[in-house]
Amino acid sequence: MRLLDALVNARLRWTAITNRRDLAPRRDDRRIPVRVVGRRIEAHDNDVVSLRFAAVDGRALPAWRPGAHLDLELPSGRLRQYSLCGDPADTRTYRIAVRRIPDGDGGSAETHRAVEVGTTLFVRGPRNAFPFAVPGYGSPATRLRFVAGGIGITPILPMMRLAHSLRVDWTMLYTGRSRDALPFLDEVAGFGDRVTVRTDDRDGLPTGAELLRGVGPDTAVYCCGPAPMVGVIGAAVRGMPGVELHSERFSAPPIVNGTPFEVELARGGEVLAVPADRSVLDVLLAQRPDQPYSCRQGFCRTCKVRVLAGAPDHRDTVLTPAERAAGDLLACVSRCAGERLVLDL
Repeated sequence: MRLLDALVNARLRWTAITNRRDLAPRRDDRRIPVRVVGRRIEAHDNDVVSLRFAAVDGRALPAWRPGAHLDLELPSGRLRQYSLCGDPADTRTYRIAVRRIPDGDGGSAETHRAVEVGTTLFVRGPRNAFPFAVPGYGSPATRLRFVAGGIGITPILPMMRLAHSLRVDWTMLYTGRSRDALPFLDEVAGFGDRVTVRTDDRDGLPTGAELLRGVGPDTAVYCCGPAPMVGVIGAAVRGMPGVELHSERFSAPPIVNGTPFEVELARGGEVLAVPADRSVLDVLLAQRPDQPYSCRQGFCRTCKVRVLAGAPDHRDTVLTPAERAAGDLLACVSRCAGERLVLDL
């Protein structure tokens, strides 16, 4: 195992390794060496590829539940999160799907370009920031509505399968730019008339009322997709008494009540201006492109930094009081309650 770790780590950038040195170990941060055993194009526009992983040593993989995701360590050292979209009953393989984003930060393009059958990688997790509570098995709801936008189908698929196997009353609306852009259409079609597919090129941009048509009291809504879609659903649900909303979106949340401040990098001496509408992480990445990050939503902890001076404005939901007291701060969402933070960077 030590030899395998050394061989795989040799392919990672030195800067990525050193910049992870201060991350505190957590039980769900275990690194699992896996090999790609399956690769398949999942959308007709060729922009979505699914990957299947098996443990290098052939062992059973850690269990997971619908809504869970993996951290994938790419050959370059980039760390990216992808929802598990296979079957939790399959203890030997994990499946994820990745949409290629041409103007993104390079993670999806690298996955499409450099990760082939036979590639050896590390994954971390699984862990779950989008847990699924089934009616009658932990949820007071009596029915379910799933809404997926494009690649947002990935965490929804295992939820649909579980709801179907338990004979729960459920429906699903699947939306995207066009049918060619929608992955896993063949799997979704297997659920018959429980699923409605609508596309922007044929039906126009959806409203919250359209996405939630037929939803009544005692319904739990699970949605995943672009931030605008999740936003219109959230606005609609606020006017629907008795409807639960559970959501996951692709992008960082908008900054609310942001004010400008400065961050000082103690080791290098640089002082960086953080505008009211940008995060500490955004500004750090412009100065140090190898600064580690992943979810950009305040739950994975990858971007954690240590505050040496200043008053943090914590906006995450995962750091404990003890961690905050020790100076930990998540750079992707948290800010400064004063004029300057001094970071141990």
